[in-house]
This record gives sequence, structure tokens and C-alpha cells, in this order.
Amino acid sequence: MQAGRARKAEWILEWEPGEAQRADALTGWAGSGDTNAQIRLVFPNQAAAVAYAEARGIDYQVEAAKPAATAIKPKVYADNFKFGRSENWSH
Repeated sequence: MQAGRARKAEWILEWEPGEAQRADALTGWAGSGDTNAQIRLVFPNQAAAVAYAEARGIDYQVEAAKPAATAIKPKVYADNFKFGRSENWSH
């Protein structure tokens, strides 16, 4: 998995769960009848997201962005095979 910082300026509108998830008797997978949980709307800025919610009478909460983690260190695949690497070979 790669975790970059693209799209960090977007605002997302997500619905709170309308009902609790329950395990399916046949498969054991968790699910519910709440279809709003499947919807994520993306907006270019906070004002657009708030305007959308207010125009449709949707209650909303604005959550502050999480502080950025440490700087992303670029990695090169070839470093996995570098002679004299400091980390142990894992495989």
C-alpha cells in the first residue's frame, strides 16, 4: 500500500451509520440495510461541502484535518538488493 498526500485538500461528506452492522448467517460478513453508508461525496473545498449540506437540510460536523505525519522518504526498489544495507533481509 502506498500512502501519499495527493487529494489532501478535498473535503468529503460521509453519512453516519443509520443502523448497526450485523453478521450474515450464511457468510459471516458484516452488513446492514443502511445504503447511505456506501456514499462518499467529494468537494473541492469546505465552503462547497457546507453549502451542499445546508441546501439539502443535512446535519453536518466539520472535523479538523489531522496533522501531517513526518515527511515521506522516497524509496527505491533497488535499495532492497543493495550491498551492505543496514536493515536485515526479511525474505
